[in-house]
Amino acid sequence: MTRQIRVGGVLVGGGAPVSIQSMLNTRTTDVEGSLRQLRALAAAGCQIARLAVPDMDAAKGFAELCTVSPLPLVADIHFDYRLALAAAEGGAAKIRINPGNIGSPERVREVADACRERRIPIRIGVNGGSLDKRLLEKYGHPTAEALVESAFSHLELLEACGFYDTCVSMKSSSVPTMMAAYRLFSERSDYPLHLGVTETGTEYMGTVKSAMGIGGLLCLGIGDTIRVSLTADPVREVYAAKAILKAAGLRRDGVNIIACPTCGRTRIDLIGLASRVEDALKDCKKPITVAVMGCVVNGPGEAREADVGVAGGEDCGMLFVKGQIVKKLPYDELLPALLEYVDRL
Repeated sequence: MTRQIRVGGVLVGGGAPVSIQSMLNTRTTDVEGSLRQLRALAAAGCQIARLAVPDMDAAKGFAELCTVSPLPLVADIHFDYRLALAAAEGGAAKIRINPGNIGSPERVREVADACRERRIPIRIGVNGGSLDKRLLEKYGHPTAEALVESAFSHLELLEACGFYDTCVSMKSSSVPTMMAAYRLFSERSDYPLHLGVTETGTEYMGTVKSAMGIGGLLCLGIGDTIRVSLTADPVREVYAAKAILKAAGLRRDGVNIIACPTCGRTRIDLIGLASRVEDALKDCKKPITVAVMGCVVNGPGEAREADVGVAGGEDCGMLFVKGQIVKKLPYDELLPALLEYVDRL
């Protein structure tokens, strides 16, 4: 089991439930726009949000947001230790840095001391695209071993300051590389791990890569908090993260929708119906399984474990509960009947 840190009111590691993170794509100086996005992320189920803090103006906006945000905020800092100090003073719940690129050991100590005084954890964020030249020369390219060595070198800088309230990420755009890095690190350390595949692309392919990398590690018992990185609205990252946690068996809050693939027996618009069911129930918090099946063969029988479901017939459909047919209905009444039953659960 990993050690535990606290990000605002969210526990990370130490057996706590795996938490969901995202990052705002607004400018941090745009306080109103950033607050709107924070509220949207919170409504979608995000638990921790990160913001870019590239300059002092952004640090001021970050501090203002800390006073009104519905979520604990992480300051994303690169190179300038003074920005980390400003974010800590401004109310950051966590700071993301690489201690090796913010200057001298004295500057690292200043940041570590500021975070220790305020009980602010630090995330060391190693990225395959930004490894230092020494490691690239040693390994030839961003290997899993290079990512892990980079992580430990940064940890040593904080440990030299007596700072251990840390979590680690070792992200790569290569799923096999990031998985190997996290597995290797977890064998050697009990620091909590922030999982992510970086630069995954647009929503479809990015979700596939994230499900493989993040989901695969979670199924191995590795990972304490996750961020799905997509070239899309950050809210979509949260929905993808929730789906990954459900698929990995780590969350039961919200609806688990199962649906059969279409085939020649299908006599209804199954694809359209399944999409409408998914959209209608995306914000439902009930821990239930809902089935959308294409025919009587794949209906009540194969989906008997579902709490409720619908299946298509020749000229109609049926509503079933725990494998038992409740009623037959015209196709256009299936969705309303299903949603009415879910409301009663």
